[in-house]
Amino acid sequence: MSKLFSIPTQALIFLYFAAFLSAKAQDTLSVEENQLMIAAPSQFTQVPYVTFGKGVGLVSPDSIFSLNIRFRIQNRAVFNFKEKSHNTIEGKVRRLRLRFDGFVYSPKISYVIQLSFTPEDMDWERTQFPNILRDAMVFYQVNDNLTLGAGQTKLPGNRQRVNSSGDLQFVDRSIVNATLNVDRDFGVQAKYTRRLVNDFHYVLLGAISTGQGRNFYRAVSELSYTGRLELLPFGMFEAFGDYFEGDLMREKTPKLSIGMTVNQNYNTLRTGGQIGELLYQPRDMATYMSDWLFKYRGFAFASEFLYRTTDNPLTFNEENDIRYVFKGLGQNYQASYILPNDLEFAGRYTRLDPGERIRQYEPSVQHFTAGLTKYIRGHRLKLQSDLTYELLQPHMEIAGSDRNTFILRFQVELGI
Repeated sequence: MSKLFSIPTQALIFLYFAAFLSAKAQDTLSVEENQLMIAAPSQFTQVPYVTFGKGVGLVSPDSIFSLNIRFRIQNRAVFNFKEKSHNTIEGKVRRLRLRFDGFVYSPKISYVIQLSFTPEDMDWERTQFPNILRDAMVFYQVNDNLTLGAGQTKLPGNRQRVNSSGDLQFVDRSIVNATLNVDRDFGVQAKYTRRLVNDFHYVLLGAISTGQGRNFYRAVSELSYTGRLELLPFGMFEAFGDYFEGDLMREKTPKLSIGMTVNQNYNTLRTGGQIGELLYQPRDMATYMSDWLFKYRGFAFASEFLYRTTDNPLTFNEENDIRYVFKGLGQNYQASYILPNDLEFAGRYTRLDPGERIRQYEPSVQHFTAGLTKYIRGHRLKLQSDLTYELLQPHMEIAGSDRNTFILRFQVELGI
């Protein structure tokens, strides 16, 4: 028997099943495939199942664990045309991500691991160390409605932040998101989804976390609390289309999602709560968010309002250097239409206004952006470009400052 099933023979058997599953292009085995595996000799069933769908997947012969591997790359060129200072050109790999997910022992127990490998993606400038780990979560699906999670991942904040950076219709997220979002954190989370009446669904999300952001290395004395409610009055979006930008699914009936988030972060040590530089003294802060999303027949409209407040945003060290919490209001509006040939036109208006006591350090900023995206294989392979006019309105005159800037960006996104 050992001669009959030699190593070359087993290799051919492995390739046969890999090709067979690839032709099916699905993550789970069909009834016919299961029957075929049951009828196969024991030597055949020692080979792991290989799947090709969203990434490359492996399932153990006894089906007690699975591993799915995905990657994505964002290669970007940026041209800055400034009013007073020199024009600049940037060329960089903005993001390089590697993601692993699957289940262990039972499909109810799943995990997600995500790593990043570029300086900007590791937040190197502010942390000064290779902050590679982005996500490390374990989930338990209690039932069809309730899922619990523990570890480090995105908090249930504003929609644009929760959307993957690989599922955007512009080259990157807005400056409102970059400044006021609640980002990633370590803690426990829960998600509860239910149909209320007819097609009306609602989603409840909550998190209790450290409040200091990803990979924070100090003990904390108080925590951060996040709650989010999503209302879907016209039913669920096709293929979870409320969590990627642009109406790629061309919704056949109007779909609307309304989201509201509150985050209360106590005794945080960073300028943005979970993001930013370290403050000189800890502060309490609250962030309130509201977002709207509408999609119908290739048209999409989204808006967000983010507001952060704190009693005393300013902190000082012994040399009287200052670091402050960015308190203020951000607004973002964007609309798009995708043509039958998968070419999408999009426009975005963004405004960021600092609150009292930090206006002498921060100007009001407006962005007017036009975007063009060619989807080759959805968000997994696309070509993107956008042009932004940036208008700064300083509350105190800063000598030599650029008030008007044009920013032109090109990006190639590739992933599996």
